[in-house]
Amino acid sequence: MVLETIYVVRHGYRSNWVVDPSTGEYYANIPSPTGIASDPALASYGVEQAKQLAEKIVTLDPPVDVVYSSPFYRCLQTLKPTMEKLKEERRLQGEMSKVRVDNGLSEFFGTARFTHPIPATVPVLSKHFPYLSDSHTPNIFPSANGETIPALHDRYAYALHRIISSLDSDTSSSAPKAALMCTHAAGMICLGRVLTGRMPQDETEEDFRCGTCSLSVFQRKKVLKKEEEEIVENWDEKQPDHIPRVDWRDGKGVMGGWECVVNGDCSFLDNGEERSWSFAMVDSQSYDKKPSATTSTNTNALAPDATQTDNADPALLKQEVEAMETGQEEKEEMQAVNVLKSNPA
Repeated sequence: MVLETIYVVRHGYRSNWVVDPSTGEYYANIPSPTGIASDPALASYGVEQAKQLAEKIVTLDPPVDVVYSSPFYRCLQTLKPTMEKLKEERRLQGEMSKVRVDNGLSEFFGTARFTHPIPATVPVLSKHFPYLSDSHTPNIFPSANGETIPALHDRYAYALHRIISSLDSDTSSSAPKAALMCTHAAGMICLGRVLTGRMPQDETEEDFRCGTCSLSVFQRKKVLKKEEEEIVENWDEKQPDHIPRVDWRDGKGVMGGWECVVNGDCSFLDNGEERSWSFAMVDSQSYDKKPSATTSTNTNALAPDATQTDNADPALLKQEVEAMETGQEEKEEMQAVNVLKSNPA
């Protein structure tokens, strides 16, 4: 038995943070449960989205057999209602009932002069989410030096190659046929491209939708025989910037290729698609540029889930976060849905 279906979802609407590109220091008005400023929890609006997503996931056919997630808190929190429902209905048993935290599905922070955020470890996250697997080992970790957009795609291709290959090697009667993966906006786009093998000439093309709590579905086109599988070298943590090559482009796709049959569906959410994102939003800002003398907050900064400011004054940064969180409170009361739609981040 081999993997046949992959469900991909993005986390729900989350709280804000800002980053000072001159120092790499992050600020958040609402403390993160993990103590990492760039690792916020969902806003209450996002919690409601996650509940609606869970109602959709338990109706999927084929049903979910195994679950993977980015290590960031907002992704694991998004999966919480889903895991509770799957447990209630006894859909998942034993080790399959635990989320496999995989750093290969982590956030995209672009390139910068400073060290990028490192998410909390599984032992720390398990204090908040008791349903995490302690036996899964990620095959790749993002470089703390950051990554380019092409490198991001290659990181996701390598992570997917290893995950799918591992699941295909399960010869037991309970081998998974359908996997669920929770990631971020950039990750959702990359997953669509590396699975289908479709890399547009213009990397900013809006080909795969990625609204908060959106759902995409991929079905396998071809199951490779063992002798047909591509031989890929192992990633070496001593050379984190070197990502082993996976031949996924030109329509090949990872491990035989996949067809996208559902693209960023949000029809099950009360307010439909919100907060979608594309790589076109990366072009307007770069962490590598020199900071300017004036403050400029841009919610479409390099990282899909980050807000960048070009001023190194911590007091000003904190004021900006507080201003954003004031607006967040309105959203949490669900009284500003139109604002959410008109101000994507």
